[in-house]
Amino acid sequence: MFKLQGVRLQNTIQAMTDELKQRLIQLADRYEQADFLTGDPSWFMHQVSGDSNREATAFVASALSYGSRKQFMQKIGLIMQWAEGDIDGWVRSGAFASHFDAADHHCFYRLYDNSLMCSFLTAYSELLANHGTLGSYVAAEATDGLSAVAAICDYFASKGIGQIVPKDTTSACKRVCMFLRWMVRSNSPVDLGLWSHIIDRRTLIIPLDTHVARQATNLGLITSKSSSMATARRLTTRLAEVFPDDPLRGDFALFGYGVNESKQKE
Repeated sequence: MFKLQGVRLQNTIQAMTDELKQRLIQLADRYEQADFLTGDPSWFMHQVSGDSNREATAFVASALSYGSRKQFMQKIGLIMQWAEGDIDGWVRSGAFASHFDAADHHCFYRLYDNSLMCSFLTAYSELLANHGTLGSYVAAEATDGLSAVAAICDYFASKGIGQIVPKDTTSACKRVCMFLRWMVRSNSPVDLGLWSHIIDRRTLIIPLDTHVARQATNLGLITSKSSSMATARRLTTRLAEVFPDDPLRGDFALFGYGVNESKQKE
């Protein structure tokens, strides 16, 4: 059982009350602000200039965004340092090979060793050489949020990179969905909107992990805490009841709900 401003919610799917809708809107308004960037991996893409470089910075940052936030932020920062702030040029030129050796199996970050990072960046470099940008590749392959996730997964799976980018859309593909949120949503102090002309933001899928699933089940929006694509799509559909033109505003609302819930437990 859970409470939200005096409303008791069961851990089952609830009808979306006006009170809950207003609370989610208020949370989204409060947390989708520039200060959200502090300590978030989206911060890095705002530190560089040029659309191609922002896109590349965002993609590499999203790929490393799992586990300990403190640790992965340090690793993204290290790559930014090596690339001298130009991750796009660093990948295109193959300069990453001076830091990531295909024969080096020492750990870089958690499950990613130096060899895997080299393979990932080599595959990304080949995509840039063949398509110009990741955005151009997605534009040629996808028509909506789900097909965009699938296109990115399919490309890296074809290169044997199934650890950093999921091999298919069975899982929630949280980091890919987060990257797409950054690229597609416009008029946001957080998201860049570089691909707003490629993908309709109404078709994006919420970046779902166990934390977001827990908040959503606490609010009665979904019943399953599993991090699957089916669950992510069900939650996105529920959020579209509140934000029909922009369902992923609900990502900020659920973040804010989690922050407030944690404060109440302190």
